[in-house]
Amino acid sequence: MSDSIEKIKCLIIGSGPAGYTAAVYAARANLSPVLYTGKEPGGQLMITTDVENYPGYPDGIMGPQMMEDFRKQAERFGTDVRMEMITKVNFEGPVHKVWTESGTEIHADTIIIATGASAKWLGLESEQRLANKGVSACAVCDGFFYRGMEVAVVGGGDTAAEEASYLAKLCPKVHLLVRRDEMRASKIMQQRVMNTENIEIHWNTETDEILGDEAVEGVRVYNNKSGEKSVMPVKGFFVAIGHKPNTDIFKDWLEMDETGYLITKADSTKTNVEGVFASGDAQDNVYRQAVTAAGTGCMAALDAERYLVANEIV
Repeated sequence: MSDSIEKIKCLIIGSGPAGYTAAVYAARANLSPVLYTGKEPGGQLMITTDVENYPGYPDGIMGPQMMEDFRKQAERFGTDVRMEMITKVNFEGPVHKVWTESGTEIHADTIIIATGASAKWLGLESEQRLANKGVSACAVCDGFFYRGMEVAVVGGGDTAAEEASYLAKLCPKVHLLVRRDEMRASKIMQQRVMNTENIEIHWNTETDEILGDEAVEGVRVYNNKSGEKSVMPVKGFFVAIGHKPNTDIFKDWLEMDETGYLITKADSTKTNVEGVFASGDAQDNVYRQAVTAAGTGCMAALDAERYLVANEIV
C-alpha cells in the first residue's frame, strides 16, 4: 500500500489533442480534471512541424506550439496538468485505481484514456536525424509539402498502400518499398496501387540509409534477395509500417483488438469497464488525425460527465 491516496473525480491519462480537449470540456463542467501527461507531453504532434489541416489556424501552426495552446486552454479552466506517468492500473470493482511513477495511489471516479499511439520506425540513425526534414510517418499530414517531388513509401500493408495512393495524387513518382515479394494489404488496396501509373513497387527491397544532411536528398536501398544496392533521388521518405497504441498498461482490464487498440462501444467512448472511457489514437486506428482525436476527447468528457450525473457522483 502506498503512502498517499488521492481521490479524483475525473482523471485524464495522456496529453495530445484528445487528452487536452477532454480536459477543456471536463474542466468547464466542473469535474476538476487532473491530467497526467505521460512520457511524451503533447503526443505525436510534438514531432510534427507544420500543421496546416487543423481548423482555426489559417496560416498553419507548429505542432509543439499547437499543443502548448491546447495545454494553456485546459489550464485556464482549472485543469491540474501533471508532468508524470501513470505506470499501473487496477479496474477491479467500482473504484478505479491507478498508480503514478512516484508511487501515488489515485482513486478516480472516472478515467479518460488518451494515451495515443506511436509510429513504428525502421530504426535507422538517418531516419531519426532527418525526421521532419523529409522523413514522415503520415502522408495525409505532410504529403502536401512534397507536391511535385519524387517520394518513397516503406511498407506492404493497407497503411502503406493508402499513403502511396494519396501521395500519387500530389507527386509525379512514388516508390513503394516492399520487403517481401508480396503485399499484406487487402486485395482492393493492392489493385489500387498496381493500377496507379506513377506508383512503382520495388519488391524484396529494404532501406539501407536515407541520404542527406539538412534534408532528404535520396534513399539507398538494397534487394534482400540479390544484395544489389541502388539510390533513389527522393525528397520525401514516408514510413508506413504501422502504429503501436500506447495501451500496454490496460491489457489485463480493457478489451482491445489484436494490435492493442482499445475497443469502445458503438457511438460512444465507453470501454468494457464502467466509468472508463477511451479517446484519440489509443482507440482509433482508422483516421489518426489531430482533429478526430480532439473530437473523441470531447466525446469522452461528455460521456464521463453523464456517467457521474447518472451515478449521482457530481
